[in-house]
Amino acid sequence: MLPVFSRFKFVLLAGACVLGLMGCAGSPRPGLQGLPERVELTGLPFFRGDAYQGGPQVLASMISQQGIVITPGLLLKSLHLPGAEAQLEQNLQVAARDFGMVVYPLDNTLAQVLTQVAAGYPVMVRITEGSAFWAEPRYAIVAGYNRHKQTILLRSGMNRRLVMGFGSFESAWDSAGHWAILVQGPTQIPAKVDSQRWLKAAADLAQAGQEQAAARAVKALGAH
Repeated sequence: MLPVFSRFKFVLLAGACVLGLMGCAGSPRPGLQGLPERVELTGLPFFRGDAYQGGPQVLASMISQQGIVITPGLLLKSLHLPGAEAQLEQNLQVAARDFGMVVYPLDNTLAQVLTQVAAGYPVMVRITEGSAFWAEPRYAIVAGYNRHKQTILLRSGMNRRLVMGFGSFESAWDSAGHWAILVQGPTQIPAKVDSQRWLKAAADLAQAGQEQAAARAVKALGAH
């Protein structure tokens, strides 16, 4: 029964993506004109899996990109899984800081997300997948986009290269609260960085017991 339900979920999500791609020929999106036409990040580890809304898999990918050896299974204790699924958003950030990472929240605009991807930084997002009859949140990584086709590339669940139209992505992102973060090394300053936001993220890192990493983050901003 479970494999059949999983296939049904995939069909629903794929259908939403197809509908989104049908709107590719729309007008240019504001704030995207100065970005490269097409970007796809390479060298980003991918951990396939649907368990726990994809949170452990996505965080493991983001941390692994920093050269740290980690797997989703090794993160379960830090994320208090199973049992703390309702606190997953908060616990993902806490776990990232435990590894000395700066958690930098993004504005709720497509331009902000794609600007970071164009700068070489994958973005962790939460989207809603499904339909009006069934839906659930899902954590994913924005790993690329195509401005001409107006599509976005996600690493999500069992899909290494899930392509969605801008409209479909924005709808799925909006319904899940427009949540998006960067998980950065302390010296990786985001594109068009908001200094106060970065300093706040560094302070949160220091409060988590990572004082040296936080000091590097502050110093990196000063040298930026």
